[in-house]
Amino acid sequence: MTVQDPLVRIQGISKSFGAAVALENLDLDIARGEFVTFLGPSGCGKSTTLRILGGFQQPDRGRILLDGEDVTRLPPEKRHVNMVFQDYALFPHMTVRQNIGFGLELQGLDRASIKRRADEIMSFLELQPFAERYPAQLSGGQRQRVALARALAPDPALLLLDEPLGALDAKLRGQVQQELKSIQRRTSKTFFFVTHDQEEALTMSDRIIVMNHGRVEQDGTPEELYFHPATRFVAEFIGETNLLTGKVRGVDSDAVVMDWCGQTLRGHAPAGAPRTGDAITASIRLERLGFHAQRPDTPNALQARVVGKTFLGSRMAVDLEVAEAEGARLKAYVDTDVGQSVGEAPVWIGWDTDSMAVLRD
Repeated sequence: MTVQDPLVRIQGISKSFGAAVALENLDLDIARGEFVTFLGPSGCGKSTTLRILGGFQQPDRGRILLDGEDVTRLPPEKRHVNMVFQDYALFPHMTVRQNIGFGLELQGLDRASIKRRADEIMSFLELQPFAERYPAQLSGGQRQRVALARALAPDPALLLLDEPLGALDAKLRGQVQQELKSIQRRTSKTFFFVTHDQEEALTMSDRIIVMNHGRVEQDGTPEELYFHPATRFVAEFIGETNLLTGKVRGVDSDAVVMDWCGQTLRGHAPAGAPRTGDAITASIRLERLGFHAQRPDTPNALQARVVGKTFLGSRMAVDLEVAEAEGARLKAYVDTDVGQSVGEAPVWIGWDTDSMAVLRD
């Protein structure tokens, strides 16, 4: 993704641990005030990138520019960067106020300035009632806020967050996600967030960078990655999808016309569209399939029979067997009322060209 006047510029970074390649020639720009999430499975290189940005590890090749300055070989304390760890790493023998002020002490600020800044950040994060408490006297969400306050207090240019919500239960995690995003917006700080949780990434990010085997699979907004995945890996890693494998019959404007099990379908063309006769795979999200009593006026329309239903509370998952296409199956998410109303009688399903992404691989 092209970024004008980036705060962070990662240029040709590579890192190996013995024979294992963690990063391979990584090039990325991160804008000021952006909430960027690195998403991927364990071992994909996301945490290694974070540690290299923080100065905790050195790359084998490449360099890191922060606000135009080459910081590749600088130690952590010499960079205008701070980090929030998964276990928060709070000092158990220090109060909330002392924990927040610790980084300011390292900067050499006088006692009055430290108190003023600590009071300011505690007020901002609504931590004043807990100022004299110790970490063991706080809830998980409160400890997370203290860790964030301590990281923000020295006013870093870049904040690194290494799966900081991993220790929270599901309900609290959702609350803290919204709180963390709100804090990022109010401070206009650049957040570099690492997670393996797809829903967390979609909820919080301005931009998501999906990593796989040390390389960037796709870089874009949550909407782009979800509805227009570039590769099979991204399509399957983020959410649930239908994968349709067939052959290209032609390319029309920005659409790829494909044959799938004898049915003609139209999908969103990727950059460098495939050629006629190529084998391709397309992705369509389950909620993009619409149900109709009559053939719909959509570029893609198929008749199908419902062969299974799963009640999911607010919605229903419906398994479909496509007519006149032996062995062809689809799955859809529909409103519970719609799911309950469809039975064994054939139904029409339809979707737009833009709803189906033809994958690059």
